[in-house]
Amino acid sequence: MTDTTGKPGETGADALCDTLLANDVNVCFANPGTSEMHFVAALDRKQQMRCVLGLFEGVVTGAADGYARMTGRPAATLLHTGPGLANSLANMHNARRAFSPMVNVVGDHAAYHLPYDAALTSDIESLARPMSHFVRRIAGPADVSPATAEAVTAAMRAPGGVSTLILPADSAWGAAPQTAPAKARLRTPTAADPDRIAAAADTLRSGGRTVILMTGQALRAAPLATAQAIADKTGARIMAQQANARIERGAGRANVDRIPYPVDQAIAALKDVDNIILVGATSPVIFFAYPDKPSTPVPDGCKVTVLADPGDDLPAALEALAETLGAVPGPISPAPAIPDLATGKLTPETIAITVGHMLPENAIICDESITSGRDFFRFTHDAAPHDWLNLTGGAIGVGLPLSVGAAIACPDRKVVNLQADGSAMYTNQALWTMAREQLDICVVIFANQRYAILHGELKGVGAGVAGENARRILDFDAPGLDFVQLAGSMGVEAARAETAEQFTDLFAKAMKTRGPFLIEAMI
Repeated sequence: MTDTTGKPGETGADALCDTLLANDVNVCFANPGTSEMHFVAALDRKQQMRCVLGLFEGVVTGAADGYARMTGRPAATLLHTGPGLANSLANMHNARRAFSPMVNVVGDHAAYHLPYDAALTSDIESLARPMSHFVRRIAGPADVSPATAEAVTAAMRAPGGVSTLILPADSAWGAAPQTAPAKARLRTPTAADPDRIAAAADTLRSGGRTVILMTGQALRAAPLATAQAIADKTGARIMAQQANARIERGAGRANVDRIPYPVDQAIAALKDVDNIILVGATSPVIFFAYPDKPSTPVPDGCKVTVLADPGDDLPAALEALAETLGAVPGPISPAPAIPDLATGKLTPETIAITVGHMLPENAIICDESITSGRDFFRFTHDAAPHDWLNLTGGAIGVGLPLSVGAAIACPDRKVVNLQADGSAMYTNQALWTMAREQLDICVVIFANQRYAILHGELKGVGAGVAGENARRILDFDAPGLDFVQLAGSMGVEAARAETAEQFTDLFAKAMKTRGPFLIEAMI
């Protein structure tokens, strides 16, 4: 067999690294294997690339999601063949729903080795396609740079997307053309449509009860202020869709609530609404089907109008609508005051009150608190200004790795992970990455020792109350999890809180101390 191996610095893997760096992709979350060793060697030669190890592939893609939400840029991931990609798919799904830009690099066998059907051979394209906006198999060393630039282009196309590149081992080790790295073709968001602006303005002037439903870039502080000005001018109400990649909120910012998750609450939130205007959002749907319940909380006869699609320039669309209506942003009405710090029993509400009081300015909250956090917005509207990232695709196990990515994206900002205990076990390996990278993250574990959401869903679908067998697959209290020991085994300092006072003391300590810290809140 002819030797086609490139010299160090001149391989396809080097071309891949160089093209990523030339397109401002300079972080790689990785869990590699044998097929990716030439890419690993190339990364060793590119010290501009920050390499972060995740001990499970779901940590890798979840971290890339958090990084993208806070920077607006993709990180690269490095995954080992089809099974490694399969381990990462749940958090790729969440990233796709968040429109997070991401470039996955999935190693594969050398092209000539595939016909032998070695153990790790699989249909990587079919695995990747449902969770990716763009999938491409690299055809050879000369194709590496153009394919990589195309993947970055697809990831950065508004509103953002997940790209998956398949890198055969011989494309990585082969000699690549020694040319300048290919550049991505970056595109700006689509301009606001004048006809849609006029239609939305007419709807708002109609006098009906109207909700302006937003997501994406519309939930940043300045567009929210514009939306609030429109609401003040017309009597409309602003809301966010149920799941959002990022909301800028807190004192001095427009107060926006989300469509609730529970079906009856969602229906009540939109009861008697005549019009809904969508700003990057989709028309509301119920998360699951329930017997004798509607699939949408939108009332019969409600008119749904699209102001802007997800890939449009959402802030510009709101500005154009405000100009059409003569709405000028003014002072934001003060949010309701946070109740006094609680004493006694530790509950989700007392935790929320402590967080509302003690959250430092410019913090980032990564919320996967599930049932425990449904009322958190009420107690944090008047907290110090902060960003709120939440579960976008419904696939649990994103909170811990999302925090890793956000902390790497914003090293000067405190990250607080509000984390349900059950979903924490899906990607608890992220704790090790927090310790390895010394990330400034406070993890709050809501330890109710059960899948509380599923107890509620059992009733919600009309299947009754959990009996002995149901509890055996919905509860995990025998034996109980010990997150203090678990965190300690991965190098993260941790402590347990059993009262409101203990939690307040521990949270205050965590907010004043840099580095990872976990609080197991026994609720």
